[in-house]
Amino acid sequence: MSSFTDRLKNIRFIRKLLYVVVGFFSYPGLVIVNKLKISGTEHLRNLPKSNVLFVSNHQTYFADVITFLHIFCAVKWGKEDRLGLPYYLLNPFTNVYYVAAAETMKGSWISRLFTIAGALTVKRTWAPGSKETRKGLDTSDTRKIARALNENWIITFPQGTTKPFAPGRKGTGYIIKLNKPIVVPVVINGFWRAFNKKGLKFKKKNTLLTVRFKEPMQIDYDASAEEILKQIMDAIEQSREYMMKGAHHWGKAIGNEQ
Repeated sequence: MSSFTDRLKNIRFIRKLLYVVVGFFSYPGLVIVNKLKISGTEHLRNLPKSNVLFVSNHQTYFADVITFLHIFCAVKWGKEDRLGLPYYLLNPFTNVYYVAAAETMKGSWISRLFTIAGALTVKRTWAPGSKETRKGLDTSDTRKIARALNENWIITFPQGTTKPFAPGRKGTGYIIKLNKPIVVPVVINGFWRAFNKKGLKFKKKNTLLTVRFKEPMQIDYDASAEEILKQIMDAIEQSREYMMKGAHHWGKAIGNEQ
């Protein structure tokens, strides 16, 4: 099943078809049922077609990624900080993959569909619920991501969980140190309030969804993976310093776990 899925995932026509289907079904939930505010897409204009890594905080399993794909397609069609009418789905941008836990992507037929749409499944190197320090990625997963970066953009969520202010995975630091990609930080909000944890059902309508792309980071690739990861967590506003900035962060964290 895995090799068959991988073969389908590498067929651009199949992925474009899935983008069209998923895009048209998800569009109303982003811009009609809820309100989507996008900023910073000017930072995407002159990016190369490969070795670009988007790092973001994480609030739902699928709604976050779906929104990114909508935005990338819209930018491809010349739109800035908005989606407008989804005619961009007629020729979607498919030069992008996203990193997801293998356990998550085995959950249902919908998750398998999203795998074909462009998931790079990785194995967790820590037990869920464990209090142990998180380790790096499995070496085979590291190679998988490196190969994908050679020809594509990649979206990754360094925390590997939808829990706010969770510590980042050191594997993200290693990937950046080894491959030296252009790193674009993204900060999202509102998704945990609007959707359930999977991001496929509405929890609260008329919610403001925000996606803010920051300018590419200045990274010292000779620094340690731990230092790079700390810089990343600051950039996506999930470091301890950001958690302590105000009570509204604590309220968001409590609400996200409900």
